[in-house]
Amino acid sequence: MIREISITEIEGVRIGNAQDEEAKTGVTVLLFDQGAKVGVDISGGGPASRETPLASPITADNPVNAVVLSGGSAFGLAAGDGVMRYLEEHGVGYETGYAKVPLVCQSCIYDLGCGRADIRPDADMGYAACVDARKNQPLMGSVGAGAGATVGKLCGMERSTKSGLGIYAAAVGGLQMAAVVVVNALGDIYDPQSGQKIAGLRSADGQGFADTCQMLYQISRRQDLFNSNTTIGAVVTNGSFSKAEMNKIASMARSAYGRCIRPVGTMADGDTIYAASTGKVEADINVAGTLAAEVMAQAIKKAVQ
Repeated sequence: MIREISITEIEGVRIGNAQDEEAKTGVTVLLFDQGAKVGVDISGGGPASRETPLASPITADNPVNAVVLSGGSAFGLAAGDGVMRYLEEHGVGYETGYAKVPLVCQSCIYDLGCGRADIRPDADMGYAACVDARKNQPLMGSVGAGAGATVGKLCGMERSTKSGLGIYAAAVGGLQMAAVVVVNALGDIYDPQSGQKIAGLRSADGQGFADTCQMLYQISRRQDLFNSNTTIGAVVTNGSFSKAEMNKIASMARSAYGRCIRPVGTMADGDTIYAASTGKVEADINVAGTLAAEVMAQAIKKAVQ
């Protein structure tokens, strides 16, 4: 009933990446050609974000032009300036009467501990990701915002596992759904089907995995955890939904984080999911939300593979 498709089959969205190979950081951009109804779900305690109130159901119902995922922690929010510049040059944005203002949401991971901390995504890198999106041939792995992603960091970077950017898309009948995710979690990663641990905190001898949850339980008093974490992503559908409904779909997609990441949504994470509607296919919101969780789970698996 569910069939895998290519994310490029979903009309109205183009995806591009740009990265600095040496610094291990980058940008992934989702451009919505005709704008998108966008919702958001934030479950982590430390999100680095830009313009996320645009996705709130209580703000103006204007179409969002792009969602940006980047490295660089809060420094990486500068990449959004380059995305805005690209969109303005192409006549894209909300008409204010004096200028078209592109509406761009963004979230960042903390990757300053992987590669170089003094080089972060900037406006030029954001612009370059938009140029790459013209091809709409998105790659996975250590590219774009996934260039510096790692998982299993309770005991520091030396015992973490390299992760990256994952993409997965599927369809049920005429309803299409895709997920793009950067997995940079404090916790360990599990296969959503088998339940087997596939990435995360390595054992002290480096011969296998340790259990982050069990080690977390050994913390006897309040302390600051290793804070270089956050799993950020987006689901995109050709289904026709309101902004309020897209917020619900984003919250349903979050169940994939619980299936695949343990622990998840801690105060040391900034976990965020955007949900964007670019099409006109009529569909049940429960079906869409369930499918969103499924593709997100598969994308998380792809990110660490």
